[in-house]
This record gives sequence, structure tokens and C-alpha cells, in this order.
Amino acid sequence: MRKKKKKSNIYKSAAMVTGFSTVEKSLSFIYKVVLTRLIGAEGLGLYQIVLTVFAVFLTVASSGVPVTVSRLMAKSTANNDLKGKHAAVTAGVLCTLMITIPLALLLFFGRNVFGFLFSDKRCIAIFVILLPGLVLTSVYAVIRGSFWGNKQFMAYSVIELLEDALMVAVGIALVWKVSDPVAGAYGATLAVMISYVFSFAVSLFWYFKKGGRFVNPKKQLKPLISSAAPITAMRTSTSLLNSAVAVILPALLMSACGYTSSEAVALYGVTVGMAIPMLFIPNSLIGSIAVVVAPELSENYYKHNKKAVKYDVEKTVKAAIFISTMLTPVLFALGKPISLFLYDSELCGRIVTISSVMMLPMCIGMITNTVLNSMNCEKRTLLYFCLGAAAMLVSVVVLTRYIGVYSYVLGLGLSFLISAVLNLRLLKKKCPDVNYLKYALRSIGVTVFACAFGWFLNGMISHWLSPVLQILVCAPVLLLFTAGALYALEMFSARPFKRLLSKD
Repeated sequence: MRKKKKKSNIYKSAAMVTGFSTVEKSLSFIYKVVLTRLIGAEGLGLYQIVLTVFAVFLTVASSGVPVTVSRLMAKSTANNDLKGKHAAVTAGVLCTLMITIPLALLLFFGRNVFGFLFSDKRCIAIFVILLPGLVLTSVYAVIRGSFWGNKQFMAYSVIELLEDALMVAVGIALVWKVSDPVAGAYGATLAVMISYVFSFAVSLFWYFKKGGRFVNPKKQLKPLISSAAPITAMRTSTSLLNSAVAVILPALLMSACGYTSSEAVALYGVTVGMAIPMLFIPNSLIGSIAVVVAPELSENYYKHNKKAVKYDVEKTVKAAIFISTMLTPVLFALGKPISLFLYDSELCGRIVTISSVMMLPMCIGMITNTVLNSMNCEKRTLLYFCLGAAAMLVSVVVLTRYIGVYSYVLGLGLSFLISAVLNLRLLKKKCPDVNYLKYALRSIGVTVFACAFGWFLNGMISHWLSPVLQILVCAPVLLLFTAGALYALEMFSARPFKRLLSKD
């Protein structure tokens, strides 16, 4: 009975986090569409470049710490060590402050020296706005990790949603009547900074209100640094890679393909600011599952509960595959009408259609990274990521002159595929009894069949219906078709939903 109740609580927590995250990501997505309409592709490109560079420093400062704090708190819970949980949080805050305060001061006073980080010099003044947020949001990231470790998923979800809602409201108010792309990017970036102040203040208030406190961190400093360093290195590499692409891709589009500076930035904005975010729609769902499962998986791993670990791994990987199977046909068949409706961009639609085929390795790579990091495999996942990142960079550098912005799309797909395959191989070694290969192969078959059906269906009605009506007609039919195929193959069950609705 206790085991069933525990599973039910996991389902409910995952559903709650997923619900909040879906609303949050939908809000962000709509905001991106509104920003595109208000400040244009060039303004969005400037805004995207600033956020990409800022993400590099934010990642260096704190990216591996929240996950590690959560895992150390799970380990302390397994050992009934309350003081160890507080020490983990304190160690996380101390580490981030020691990095972010000097880094923010260095970037502020040396902003002209670091101008080479931006492909467009107009970004420098916009970037300075975010520097105080480097300190504030890094501390918030640690407190967020404590929410995960304590399984306070409601607090985490509400703060994240309110932060995003505030950014959207302030951002729209600041850029509503601007006509200059630089002014638009400036206003949108200021809105981000204001949202960082909000999440920092509210999260600290809630942490202390619920009994959190800062104690001597000496006990947890060494394990925190040892575990967080590989995760930080991997995520820093991601940000560095994205930042490099933000500089290299527009430059190659100008030098090798003959575009002007404004045209190159606009193409970058369409690809990275419009098309690729649609591909990352499943990340909100998978991220929610990972947030809930990771502390539970870590606790079972440190308790040496192999049966529970096997159950957690199988269900988590299969959930990621299921999400990919449901959404890939929709983006493949409806990439063009969705992009025309949202952005009035056929190029965005072509990129979305092509990119949809990489959704499965992306989903698997993301969830297996979380699973393996929960099992103390941070160094191996870092290595696998670097191999994938190298493939992406080679694709951009070598192929841009031949296929334009599609070099980035191809490189991204190769990166996801390499990480996913190597992660699954390592996971099989760590948990030899897990069984998800048959489910994955069947899902690929269903995805291909559903994509073909969606392409045929939309092709028949596209001559008579507007993009909006194409979406309204095809999307529900495709989702039902895919779910029906999964149900017929006994790959889809209503049991999790029954547990979700259960009062026990």
C-alpha cells in the first residue's frame, strides 16, 4: 500500500509541475511571438544574442549547483541528516556568490574589452542591464535546488510561473510602442532583469519561512564542488557553444553566403529565436518529470534499492519517448502553418519541419542526462556532451557555406543523437535489467507512420483552409491518431491518470 501511495504522489507531483511548466512555457512562447511582432526579427536577434552570452556566465556561476544541492539533500534525507541538508544549501549559495560577484564587477568595468563576445556591438549596452541579475538569479538557482531536494514542488512551480508572468507583462509594456529594434531589445532585456529581482526576493522569503537556514557549509563544500563541477562544465560548454554559434553563424552567413549584417542577424533570429524554441516544447514536460523523479531516484540509489531504481529509470525514459512520439508528427506535418500563423515566416516553417525528426534523441538525451547525474555519473555525461558539441561546431563551420542556416539544424541533430546513444549505453551498464529498447523501436515505427499520415492529411486540406484552420483540424486528429496507435500496441495506459485522480 505504501509503494502504491508513493507512486501516486510521484504522478501527482509530476502532473502538478508539468501543468505549471506548460502554462509557463506557453506564456514564454506567446511572449516570443509578441516580441517578434513588436520589435521585429532584427530586434529579436539582438535580444537573443544578449541572452545567449549572458547564459554563458550564468551557467559558469551556478548551473551545476542546484542539481547537486538537490542530490546532496536527497542523500542527507536517506541518512536522516537534517543539518547536512542545510549545509548543502549554504555551500551552494557561498560558491555562487564567490563566483558571481567578482565576475559581474569584471564584466561591468571591462565591458568594452569584452565586446568581442558579441557579433553586433549594439548588444554591449543592452548586456550591461543584466549584470546585477547574474548574482541574484544564481542565488535563486540554489534555493530552487533546495525546493527540489525538499520536494516542495508547489513553491518552485508558483515562483517560476510568477517570474515568467512578470517578465511578460513588463516586457510588453516596455516595448509596446517602440519602433527601433535596439530600443525594443533594451526594453525586453530590462524586463528579464526585473523578473530576476522578483524570483530572488520571493524564493529567499519562502526558504526561511519553511525552516531553512544557513549553517556551517564545510561538511558539504567538497562533495558539492566535486559533483557540480562536471555538470557546470557541461552546461557551460552548452552556453559557450550557443554563444560561439551566435558569433560564428551570422559571420559565416555574411562572408560565405553574401548576406548583409542585418540580414544575417535576422536569419539567426528566425532560426534560434523562432524555429528551435518550437522544437524545445517537450523540454518543459520532460524537465518537469526530471525535477520530480531526480530526488526520488537519488534517494533510492543511495539506499541501494535496485528494484526502485530500475522502476524509476524505465518509467522516466519511456515517458520521454512517449512525449516525443506524440509531438513529433504534429510539428512535422504542421510546421509550416504554425510558423505562418505565429511569425508569418515560411523559412521558420521549413526549419521546424526538418528539425522535428531530432525530437526523439533530444528528449532521450535530456532525460538520461538527469538520470545518470542522479546516479553520480556527471563526468561521463560531460564527455558525451563534448563529443556531440564538437560535431555541432564542425557542422556550422564546414557546412554553412553550402546549406546556410541549416548547418546549425544539422549540427544540433548530430549533437543530440551522439549524446542520446552514448547515454543509453552507459545507462544499460549501470542498470542491466532495465528494458526500454522494444518500447523505443515501436515508438519510432508509430512516429514514422503518424508523420506520413499527418503529411498526407494536411496536404489534402491545405489548399482550402487557412493556416489557423489547418492547425485546428489536423493537430487534434494527429494526436488522437498517434495515441490510438500507441494504445493498440499496448504502449499507452490510463493507469497513471487513475493514480493522478485517486484521493488515496
